[in-house]
Amino acid sequence: MSIVDAIILAIVEGLTEFLPISSTGHMIITSYLLGIHKDEFTKLYEVSIQFGAILAVVVLYWKKFFEFRRWQFYAKLIVGVLPALLLGFLFSDQIDALLESPATVAITMLAGGIILVFIDNLFKVHTIESDDQITFPKAFLVGCWQVLAMVPGVSRSAASIIGGMQQKFTRHLAAEFSFFLAVPTMLAASCYTIFLKDWNNGFIKRKGYEIIMESNQNFTSFIVGNIVAFIVAMLAIRFFINYLKIYGFRAFGYYRIIAGIILLAIIFSGMMEVD
Repeated sequence: MSIVDAIILAIVEGLTEFLPISSTGHMIITSYLLGIHKDEFTKLYEVSIQFGAILAVVVLYWKKFFEFRRWQFYAKLIVGVLPALLLGFLFSDQIDALLESPATVAITMLAGGIILVFIDNLFKVHTIESDDQITFPKAFLVGCWQVLAMVPGVSRSAASIIGGMQQKFTRHLAAEFSFFLAVPTMLAASCYTIFLKDWNNGFIKRKGYEIIMESNQNFTSFIVGNIVAFIVAMLAIRFFINYLKIYGFRAFGYYRIIAGIILLAIIFSGMMEVD
């Protein structure tokens, strides 16, 4: 992976992580187009640069994250992240296998798009307007919806936002709670990827941080990628919240449908490998 490849993937991560269009799906497609999808460092990098993206949430909402007297806010995030932590640990290998599949991305992009087109009509009643009104059971149920995002192309943001609206959150609160829930979820995924997971780098099992530190290019890519993902994610979050207040989710649904159809056409034409 070159520095240019790293920057491109980081821009894709920052743009798509908090929009309901699937960052994982877009990075899988991007890495295929760049011809680096089989590189082990690429797979590590695609998860580890999420750290830069989650820092954007912490910075933008720093008052909530550093108001330590509101202990229930942190407790709700812990409850909400439990389903993803448990199932992620139990099905890590199966999830890794799905991450290799552009066909899975295409199908889930298409299905998720259809849902987003109609979501504003499906959930019209919004009685919960602030995170203080979110109960622990509701936080847990939103976390269960978030688990769906373990399938590439579903979108963690889309799944948790739909879960929030199903629990009668306003769409603004559903989006914000999705951002908040992303912090412990993605932090856990990044830490596992970097410090705990064994990667088969050159048929030798190594930890992620060892692969990152093994060359100046890997280390530079990791640092630059997280910085770029942080900056782009800040801009994307601001855009998404402002857009959502006025227009809702329909445009994102149409985008996903079009992207899914195009990707399926590319796969069936033989232009992209699916193994």
